[in-house]
Amino acid sequence: MVYVRLDKDWTDGKGNGHSAGEMVDVDAGTLAQLQASGVVGGEGTDWLGPTGGGKEGTDWLGPTGTNP
Repeated sequence: MVYVRLDKDWTDGKGNGHSAGEMVDVDAGTLAQLQASGVVGGEGTDWLGPTGGGKEGTDWLGPTGTNP
């Protein structure tokens, strides 16, 4: 789970409304959907996914990566 601040109003899968600026706890899949739709901003995050630049020593080892 990831704790994020909403940039826009959002209604979760259970029908609960959340206002912009509210902090919510979401899973990684929901976070990706929220980022793609602009509900959660991507700036200031250290996402190290398949297209992320990453930081030295923290390479992404997910589905598109290889484990050294």
